[in-house]
Amino acid sequence: MMRWRQLSLLLVLLAGLFAFTIPLAAQVTPAQQLVLDARADLEALADAVFGAGNRPDGWTGNTDSASPSLVTDLWYDNELLADRVFGGGIRPDAWIGATTSTANILARNVRHDLELMADFQLGSNTRPNNWRGAPELLSCDRTLQNTLTLLDTFYSLETTITDAAFNFCQAIQADIEDELNNIYFGTQLDEQPLLDPLDLVLAVRGDLERLADEELGLTNRPPGWVGNRDRSSATLIGDTFVDLGLLADQLLGVNVRPDGWIGAISVLPAASYFNLRYDLELLADNTFGFTGRPTGWQGMLPLARCAPLTQQLIFIAQVNYDFSIEALDANAPDFCRQASNAVNQLAENPPVPDVTEAENNPRVTTSQIAFVYLDVGATQYMGMMPQGTEFRALYRNFGESTMMFVAGEDFAVYIDVRWTDLPENIFRALPTLEGVSPISFCNASWCSGPGPTPTPTGGGPLVALIFAATPIGTPDTAAIGTTKTQYSWTNVRVTYVADNAATGTAQVTLEVCAQPAATATDCEPVTRVFDNATNTERPVLGQNNGLNVYEIRYGYSTNLLIESISRFSTDVWISDPTLR
Repeated sequence: MMRWRQLSLLLVLLAGLFAFTIPLAAQVTPAQQLVLDARADLEALADAVFGAGNRPDGWTGNTDSASPSLVTDLWYDNELLADRVFGGGIRPDAWIGATTSTANILARNVRHDLELMADFQLGSNTRPNNWRGAPELLSCDRTLQNTLTLLDTFYSLETTITDAAFNFCQAIQADIEDELNNIYFGTQLDEQPLLDPLDLVLAVRGDLERLADEELGLTNRPPGWVGNRDRSSATLIGDTFVDLGLLADQLLGVNVRPDGWIGAISVLPAASYFNLRYDLELLADNTFGFTGRPTGWQGMLPLARCAPLTQQLIFIAQVNYDFSIEALDANAPDFCRQASNAVNQLAENPPVPDVTEAENNPRVTTSQIAFVYLDVGATQYMGMMPQGTEFRALYRNFGESTMMFVAGEDFAVYIDVRWTDLPENIFRALPTLEGVSPISFCNASWCSGPGPTPTPTGGGPLVALIFAATPIGTPDTAAIGTTKTQYSWTNVRVTYVADNAATGTAQVTLEVCAQPAATATDCEPVTRVFDNATNTERPVLGQNNGLNVYEIRYGYSTNLLIESISRFSTDVWISDPTLR
């Protein structure tokens, strides 16, 4: 069965997701909430399939927010349920499954497959009353989701369609159609001239006539045939669309069309070309044969047989990742499926940053003598990146932190965005470090560490950089570690007293617990919070239920020393009100 065939992948996923844990319910991020909601809905569907409280052998039912296997257990149980719903090892064509070791993408895939299974078991748009659901995008197919991801990653483009839109996934695809066409027809590859979509439409018209000649005879055409071949004609696209429909009626039967037939055109030649060419290739496959085409056929690119969105995703991957499908058999009946799987696999498991080139990318920018670190906490100083050094921004830190992970020809490091040319809107659009642990290194000639950050001798930019711009790492814990036990932020219990939206902070009480705080009973009240960035103690603002109240900024902080009687932590997560 499928779960055994993928056991080796599961082991990889367990290793890759080791750091993906969920904190207190009050601290859950949107990505983590997706996992919790998927688990709740999976259990609800399992009740409908197996009966309330009944589960198959091997079912993990993992709801432990601190478990490192929370996401992989969700995937595993989803596959167990799918074996019962569809049959052992049998899955629908649209099923995604486990394709990556990245926690957020795996969770996304499980959510998609869960909705697909619920549609099959319960009926489309029919769900139990306790169904939590997820953003509509996660019900869209894999190619569309990955296309949106790459549009955001490389072009900083996002859709404006809301979940309330009718026929959401089609609305999303229509919304990004113009941008995809602009990229496809506006990006020059190597020394090839830019393609003219109207010339390509004219080639479709020529091939349509060739297919009609082969199937009907040189002078025979269906009644109403227009036959417009004038490139300058304002009705060329519309006339070609009409004649394609007439030939399909003649060869397949009136209104009989192959699976996947688009049957639509746009006012724009670019969108119309993709649709016309795809439908014509479908018609030729169904009448002339998959491996053959009439003499003189102009649509010789194998990808012309694939869905337009697949072609466009492949093009984006070709431009930005140097992706190629040359190794695939263009004559294989499942060529388009192979091409789609290959490009989606790449999108979900992109190359490591140091081998990725992104020319003309809005995330490619230059340094303004930025301090460089191997860690996001800025404790492993590697030197100063010279003025004008080019790099590509990949991730940003949580919350209001200005630290980001960047990569260049011979480095992959953390720097402060304020000492670069990267625009604020591009920085904010970067994916966060949540669920990923990029490998940092520094082999450039200017790398001189790791070592301590230089101590400034006066005022000016260097002082601002060290004490204001770049977050400073946690203090040396060697001394305190001899008398107290260190715990991570997952063991820090946060109780929210008040919020200050203007300053982006919350007034909280803190406790350090011996076990993950969500379920811990052995907790010690925090008696001291030291801010290593300002080299001062955080003041106690008052008492709440006998605990000290401190004010701490939203997000993930690593520059604090949080002490109780016998325990301490150097990091904490403070969620903003929208995440509680």
